[in-house]
Amino acid sequence: MKLLVTFYDKGTNPIIAKAVMDTGVLINVERAVINSSEGEALVDVPDDACHIVGEALKRLGADVRIVENGVSRDLNRCVSCGACISICPKEVFSFDDDWMIVTDEKKCILCGRCVLACPHQALTISY
Repeated sequence: MKLLVTFYDKGTNPIIAKAVMDTGVLINVERAVINSSEGEALVDVPDDACHIVGEALKRLGADVRIVENGVSRDLNRCVSCGACISICPKEVFSFDDDWMIVTDEKKCILCGRCVLACPHQALTISY
């Protein structure tokens, strides 16, 4: 399961590392944006440990949200042009045998590149 972790600690407190040490649960950081005053990380944790890790991160001062969906595609707007395929770093999009776009939301890291690349504004990210 994916968690979106937001923190406001100037990057001096390694909260993700501390959460791993406190819980013993390995965390995969899929995307992180950190500057001198705040940060946001999308982390993947085992489903059965999601609550434990989320609570540990909250105790360490982070805001935590469960991300249940990645990118969403509006089938009425999408024309299967493939612009999203070439820009996606995680291969969320592909063509099926009929050359129609299919998505694998579980792979999505919420980077938003596909949303910007879509010429028909058929993609959105909601979390």
